[in-house]
Amino acid sequence: MAESETVRNSLSNTAGTIVRYLDELNSQQRQAVEHGIKDGEEINAGPLLVIAGAGSGKTKTLAYRVAHLVVNDVDPHRVLLLTFSRRAAEEMIRRVERITKAALGVGQVDLPWAGTFHAVGARLLREFANHIGLKPSFTILDRSDAADLMNLVRHELGQSNKEERFPQKNTCLAIYSLTINSRTPLERVLTKQFPWCEEWEGELQDLFREYVNTKQRQNVLDYDDLLLYWAEMMKVEEIAKEIGERV
Repeated sequence: MAESETVRNSLSNTAGTIVRYLDELNSQQRQAVEHGIKDGEEINAGPLLVIAGAGSGKTKTLAYRVAHLVVNDVDPHRVLLLTFSRRAAEEMIRRVERITKAALGVGQVDLPWAGTFHAVGARLLREFANHIGLKPSFTILDRSDAADLMNLVRHELGQSNKEERFPQKNTCLAIYSLTINSRTPLERVLTKQFPWCEEWEGELQDLFREYVNTKQRQNVLDYDDLLLYWAEMMKVEEIAKEIGERV
């Protein structure tokens, strides 16, 4: 390899050792990692969407992408890194730290905006709660707590005492969650995904309406709310601009 290529593909750490931290990537992974910043120079490039299947190295590529940004002097406080599970988020942060340590000799990278979609959503909602009609002290219901609250409302509406068996709490929550997240009419969700519950459409509408009212009275949010409220909050121009300027 020519000397100029070696320099472009390598980085000197604090000990003066040449660390070729991108050599573990295949060509497709490297293309995604270097998007917008290649050979230490910024390139005029727009957003990048990467579609990859299981076992293709998605987590590895994301970790290298963040590390590559940090290595090239991007402020880690301006990096938004999101994934679905807490375990996956922690693993990605550890990988970023290992890569940047190898490249720069830095053992810890402060990534305040790295985490799960729900955790980052909750943080932003607490910060802007007073601007969107929430109380910052709201409580977050996990899946089990949300199902229990759904069951309580279900019982208060007398739906648990019907002669024909009404859907159980977990089924009701699953229907509600799919309807909210897909923004699909309840009728269509029942027809396509829960056909055995179609006869209860009216009762489910009443249940979900009262479930939402109960959450609001108790100042609680479920996991779906963390994403829904976040999405709606970003429609407020002033808030969207303030958050957008951070990354």
